[in-house]
Amino acid sequence: MEISGRVVRPGAVVPGYVEVDGPTILDVTERGHPGDDIIVPGFVDLHCHGGGGHTFTQGDPAAARAAAAFHLRHGTTTMLASLVSSPYELMREATTAYRPLVADGTIAGVHYEGPYLSHTRCGAQNPAFLREPSLEELTALVELGQGAVRMVTIAPELPGALDAVKYLTGHGVVAALGHTDATYEQTLAGVAAGATVGTHLCNGMRPAHHREPGPIIALLDSPTIVCELVADGIHLHDGMLRFAAHAAGPDRTALVTDAMDAAGMPDGRYELGGQEVTVADRVARLVRDGSIAGSTLTMDAAFRQAVGAGLDLPAAAEMAATTPARVLGLADEVGALEAGLRADLVVLAPDLTVKRVMRAGAWL
Repeated sequence: MEISGRVVRPGAVVPGYVEVDGPTILDVTERGHPGDDIIVPGFVDLHCHGGGGHTFTQGDPAAARAAAAFHLRHGTTTMLASLVSSPYELMREATTAYRPLVADGTIAGVHYEGPYLSHTRCGAQNPAFLREPSLEELTALVELGQGAVRMVTIAPELPGALDAVKYLTGHGVVAALGHTDATYEQTLAGVAAGATVGTHLCNGMRPAHHREPGPIIALLDSPTIVCELVADGIHLHDGMLRFAAHAAGPDRTALVTDAMDAAGMPDGRYELGGQEVTVADRVARLVRDGSIAGSTLTMDAAFRQAVGAGLDLPAAAEMAATTPARVLGLADEVGALEAGLRADLVVLAPDLTVKRVMRAGAWL
């Protein structure tokens, strides 16, 4: 099978064809006049709580499958199911429930966004469930997951946080730093302990100051850190999105949705982590204090926002697919249009809206 268009590859847009054999990319060739369609790698979302009216946060496998299917229609061919701060028993139940979904490829793993987070910077996380990092809990959850636990967000200033980061990275789990009031030095200590991701940079973090750079500058300036960016025009001003992408480079920035179940749904009342959320004009906020509560974003919309902010197509594709795939250790499987990788791709119209989605060589 040949898919023709302007093929977006690292550093270049090549007019040509993607040749697919079964579930695998056979070759990418530059020839002919393939038309105006734009072909990008299937998107990889490191941080998503749900969509299409379905949530990942309650440990319901049917809801998780439906949420993943919703985002697949928007071009996300690989994703983590993100929980929010929760009681330990719910974390156990969700981990067990999602193991079969990881095994069959519906999701690439589970991301615990919390509960080991700062009360000061908890944002829309439920403060009733926040607690200090527990090696006992983490050890039991990682063992229970049997490879399903792929990422954990931790505030590095909390007691026991650095030991938790070292444990996670020593057991093949990505440690992310976020929802943190850490100083610059405390953040760098988390990086030195092995953290490799900054959870939704700028959001849920102590702001940068020229005499106390804080976590934002520490994460942007750390060569081993990939910074998540919620590119919806709400979480980040386009100028900040562009600055972060240029400062760290597309190989160290990843577009994420941070979407909740309200993505793709009408305005109204929703729930996140046991808290009531209201959505109005795309913006989700907690009823109790107005904090931004996740997003209603999809990865195709994030891609369009990044390009609209001034990033070129290769940079946006790297941030939406190649870099997050590398974070998950999947760069030899997905995240680029290269021979030998899984045939995950999105065909976009010239206005960057989705026309078709292919996963493992099969059209959606």
